[in-house]
Amino acid sequence: MTRLMAKEIVAASKAAQCGVVVGGGNLVRGSEIAKHGVQEVTGDYMGMLATVINALALQDVLESLGVETRVMTALQIQQVAEPFIRRRAIRHLEKGRVVILAAGTGNPHFTTDTAAALKGAEIKADVLLKATTKVDGVYEADPLKHPEAKRYQRVSYLDVIKQGLRIMDVTAISMCMEEKLPIIVFNLKQRGSLARVIRGEPLGTLISEASTVAA
Repeated sequence: MTRLMAKEIVAASKAAQCGVVVGGGNLVRGSEIAKHGVQEVTGDYMGMLATVINALALQDVLESLGVETRVMTALQIQQVAEPFIRRRAIRHLEKGRVVILAAGTGNPHFTTDTAAALKGAEIKADVLLKATTKVDGVYEADPLKHPEAKRYQRVSYLDVIKQGLRIMDVTAISMCMEEKLPIIVFNLKQRGSLARVIRGEPLGTLISEASTVAA
């Protein structure tokens, strides 16, 4: 999966400046580990460290494919990554480097979705791309449980919140709405999908201020 993702990012980086926020749920998920006696805050910090592990793996694969990268973290781990500094991140992007952002926001109780919204706002991103591996957009109901559910071609921030469409957490959606940062939700397993989205092809679902339209 890491190599698949890296190849998608390589193709996308040829068309646009790319910052990548990585998750860590494949290694540690704070909400899950809390069920086994670990305090939720401790679990969240463990999850942040898991994102750093994934970021380093992604960096290594990307650089093996010839793409210059920088890993920047919200936690201080200077032996393996740079601390996130907004101006430095923007400079890396201007130089054509892929910036991999790890450790979420650096605070417990916040998801990597919120970190993506926050960092996107900080670096003045044009769009936030939410890559998933289970669905190809935002649906009116969980398509895995309700095969008849309709996919939205476009949906407003407010409708996502009001309808409880749990493609991203409410904090992330609210922040993007406040910053007028559009979100595109698409399936990363569709080969070439990341580059196609960046080129403006109508894949997945656009979340913005616009009215809701079903596909």
